[in-house]
Amino acid sequence: MTLASVVEATRSMRRRRILIIVENLPVPFDRRVGRRRNHCTEPATKVSVICPRGPFAEAQFESIDGIEVYRHPLPIEARGKLGYLAEYSSALWWEFAYSLKVFWGRGFDVIHACNPPDLIFLVGAFYKYLFGKKVRL
Repeated sequence: MTLASVVEATRSMRRRRILIIVENLPVPFDRRVGRRRNHCTEPATKVSVICPRGPFAEAQFESIDGIEVYRHPLPIEARGKLGYLAEYSSALWWEFAYSLKVFWGRGFDVIHACNPPDLIFLVGAFYKYLFGKKVRL
């Protein structure tokens, strides 16, 4: 066995940590997140999800099948341009705050922005350029 093959085997055995950020629906009700989440539930993968709170999903934190779900408040529902600006600003603020909590706790290697609006790239850019994390839109 060569050194290169040992290094490659060690890399493939390393735990992968994925952070999924969702903007418009709470988990577990967003089916798109469920499909992506199910693909990431191999034993060597840790998945964390950040999403808004909503009806029947009001707990700030919940563990669902080993997946950590962090739900942020969304105090504003958009009506008009200023409403959308306020809602998206609030959501981005909470998504960034919760991402710091996940980063310093469980950690992550990849951020997956699950849905539009694609402003979640702003959260991902912070981690990509400062810490070299991968971002998938």
